[in-house]
Amino acid sequence: MPTLSMFYGIIIRMQSERGGKHHKPHIHCLYGSDEIIIALDGEIIEGNFPKNKLKLIEA
Repeated sequence: MPTLSMFYGIIIRMQSERGGKHHKPHIHCLYGSDEIIIALDGEIIEGNFPKNKLKLIEA
C-alpha cells in the first residue's frame, strides 16, 4: 500500500481494491499494533484506534 502521510507515529495508507471487501473509497491508518479503516466520508468501517490519535486523523 502506498503511504500517503506519517505523523505522530500514525501511518496513513491507501490501496485500490477492485472487488475487495470494503465497497467505499477508504484509508488504512496504523499506529503501533492498532489499525482502523476509515471511509473518505469519515465513517469508521473497521478496527479500533486510540481516541487521541483518532482525533488527529479526523483533523
